[in-house]
Amino acid sequence: MREEYVEAVLAVVDLVPAGSVLAYGDVAELLGAGGPRQVGAVMSRHGGQTAWWRILKASGGAPEGHEAPALGHYVDEGTPLRRDQHGGWRVDMPQARWTPSDEELEAVEAITEALDRRLHGPEGPGRELSEPGSGMDP
Repeated sequence: MREEYVEAVLAVVDLVPAGSVLAYGDVAELLGAGGPRQVGAVMSRHGGQTAWWRILKASGGAPEGHEAPALGHYVDEGTPLRRDQHGGWRVDMPQARWTPSDEELEAVEAITEALDRRLHGPEGPGRELSEPGSGMDP
């Protein structure tokens, strides 16, 4: 996994406010790079230094193996929750999904532009994120 991508994912995660969440795919979409699996891999390996509970499955399920501590964070932050069909809980994605303000979108764009510059350098966007050995194949 390229360090530039890791840093960009973590920077976007740091923008998500308390009580709000994004799905792994939302983060990838905001960055315009990678996909849900790549974001999940970053969070799995490096997410401990961020508000990891704010990035989850599109279904609203907490990161696997971290359901109990995530629930504590969601309750503390007032994140909207709902019951699932099995009597458990999920984050209510339609209510909790973060919608960045214009100012926050500018911050995301700055992260995206920095990622693009670091990945492509002066040669421009000719290289793909999924280049062999990058660990970011789709």
